[in-house]
Amino acid sequence: MKRSWLFRGLTMLAFAAAFLAALGYVVMSLWNAVLPAVAGVHAITFFQAVGLLVLSRILFGGLRGRRLRGWHWRGRMQARWQQMTPEEREQFRSRMSGWSHCRRRDSSTPSST
Repeated sequence: MKRSWLFRGLTMLAFAAAFLAALGYVVMSLWNAVLPAVAGVHAITFFQAVGLLVLSRILFGGLRGRRLRGWHWRGRMQARWQQMTPEEREQFRSRMSGWSHCRRRDSSTPSST
């Protein structure tokens, strides 16, 4: 059992290293193909590209592990849905049927302005 765990860990480490190397190569290639001609900056090496990836992860992604942001509500909504009666579900569906991301004002409600 311990051997299986060790093999899995080493396999995952190898895949992570290969993924980082491939991503570093892509960043280096894109940087060297676009930015020297457009912005007049110098070409970068592979290790500088990997450093840029790490720096962008620190600045924009944080140092924590991967989180599924915005998906935590799904479990709560599913639990609430299971507790609803069929009448409550139908009422909820009818209220949500007219909802959209642009949040149009309903013409039947008076305006507050």
